[in-house]
Amino acid sequence: MSRAAAVFACPYCGDDNLFPHEAEDPKVRAAWECRSCMRAFAVSFLGQLRRGAASPHPSPDSRSPEGRSAEGGAQA
Repeated sequence: MSRAAAVFACPYCGDDNLFPHEAEDPKVRAAWECRSCMRAFAVSFLGQLRRGAASPHPSPDSRSPEGRSAEGGAQA
């Protein structure tokens, strides 16, 4: 099994013009370069989550938009 993560698009520009990148740092693995926006990035696996574990960060849709209360009305 390969340790490299499958990457289908650049996380910066969204293009699929990707090639493996030879990083100078030997600790960097699964590095890719996007030849459309000329950026290099690395993908890493952090681990598995426990089932039913709550995230310490709220999801983006649970936060109220700027300038509005949680009920949807404008703030005074």
